[in-house]
Amino acid sequence: MTAGRGVSVAVIDSGVNPDHPHVSGVAGGVRIDLAGDASDDYVDRLGHGTAVFAAIQEKAPAADIFAVRVFEDRLRTSARALVAAIDWAAERRMRVVNLSLGTVREEHAGPLGEAVDRLVRAGGVVVAAAEADGQRWWPGSLPSAVGVVMDAAVPRECVEVLGAPDWLVAASPYPRPIPGVPVEANLNGISFAVANVTGVLARRLEGFSGPLTPDACRGLLIGETPDE
Repeated sequence: MTAGRGVSVAVIDSGVNPDHPHVSGVAGGVRIDLAGDASDDYVDRLGHGTAVFAAIQEKAPAADIFAVRVFEDRLRTSARALVAAIDWAAERRMRVVNLSLGTVREEHAGPLGEAVDRLVRAGGVVVAAAEADGQRWWPGSLPSAVGVVMDAAVPRECVEVLGAPDWLVAASPYPRPIPGVPVEANLNGISFAVANVTGVLARRLEGFSGPLTPDACRGLLIGETPDE
């Protein structure tokens, strides 16, 4: 069974707590501040990034997963920081970039799309929220990204590729369960739907050598191997 071996994943979020029991290892990471400048402190102080990281690692335990911290004391950052975070991943030729959030402000779609295109040229792909609460999100709604929507009816271990015209991917909005905590009391939302898609994709990318396009990713996610 594949486990994501040899696949690099960058998780753009609030960082990661490497000592959390659901986290079995961190390949490295970076902090990107609001101005887009980088430093070494990628330790999570909110918990959100750790839950996202763990949901991905649950499905692709052998992947090399990096934490890219763009949030400080709340789940808000700048478009400049998101662009810098995607570029950081592109420069290191990450295969998958998990961007659980994004922006609903269309004026940021251009710069984010340019960053996603640079990642594509470097051989990577962004998995990001495309729509939530009736709003479009960028860069997840761009055709160059693997766009995700949430569907509580989809089991956590699965994803569902939706049809034309948008070819979005639906996934469960729940992270890893916490023993003794009812599922409805756990964190939930589009962030974890994205993480669940990233985890399944990273697992299925093990040994894949074809061009990593959104169409190829969707093919892998429905169990088909795209033509190489």
